[in-house]
Amino acid sequence: MDLSYHVRDKKARPTPITRHSVIPRRNDLALPQRRGGPLIANYFGLRHMPFTAELAVPHLFPSEGFGEVVARLRYLMDVRGLGLLTGEAGVGKSTALRALAAQCDPATHPLIYLADSDLQPAGFYRDVLEQCGVQPARGRAETRLQFQRLFVDWRRHQGKTPLICIDEAHLLSAVMVQEIRFATNFGLQNPGSPFAMVLIGQPELRSLLRLKSLEAVAQRVTVRFHLAPLDEEHTARYLQHQLRAAGCERQVFTDGAARLLHAQTRGLPRLLNTIATACLWDVAVRGGQVVEEDHVRRALADAAEI
Repeated sequence: MDLSYHVRDKKARPTPITRHSVIPRRNDLALPQRRGGPLIANYFGLRHMPFTAELAVPHLFPSEGFGEVVARLRYLMDVRGLGLLTGEAGVGKSTALRALAAQCDPATHPLIYLADSDLQPAGFYRDVLEQCGVQPARGRAETRLQFQRLFVDWRRHQGKTPLICIDEAHLLSAVMVQEIRFATNFGLQNPGSPFAMVLIGQPELRSLLRLKSLEAVAQRVTVRFHLAPLDEEHTARYLQHQLRAAGCERQVFTDGAARLLHAQTRGLPRLLNTIATACLWDVAVRGGQVVEEDHVRRALADAAEI
């Protein structure tokens, strides 16, 4: 989708969005980039909308935690181990996977992504095989055998090291978590796993793996990382980075607005994106130039009513 727009003379004052403009309904403020986005981009002279999940990988905000996630996942692939990635909802776990995928050659390091809160062992083997282009057999024992033979062949004869990513893993049943132990056990004749696997979920995932019944699975985890939200300094830098990536070099969010945004969103990028976009909309509607604390308060109040 082409999201580029005409950039007006930087010296000219933007024309306020009036009551006659196409204004999204209040219930659309949760995702204002989908409705009203072109108006905001035009008003601020942007090449495209900032604060979206569609930002190209090279333009992602390079926070320390984000970079460390990618580095640890690359190490996990090197050692073909089992990893654990946790973080609050909206902190950027899936975005980190996007960044990793952009660095990997799918011919040698394919990423297999599963996100099913009701994932069961039979479905796990079936979904993995289908993503690898293999028609699954009917029974669970047969699909497990297919699974093992496929990855042993990939490793021995094609030099492939896939990374199996299981998202929403904090919602997995104990039965499915136990199956991971069997899925990564290739017996004495094939020591070590021919693939890497990472369980991705909210902090409850760590509590799940502390259960005595799942101790054998927890012992297999070789890489652990908890992705924390942005602190106040990095929140301000994140806001500026997003705008700069969209073509705006000037400071749009005042220091006070950035501090309030951090306090109210806890530095979670997904929440920041939602409220920051609503702030831009509020500024445009009122014919302003910068986002101040009052704009943030109105955006928060609107979001609270959704």
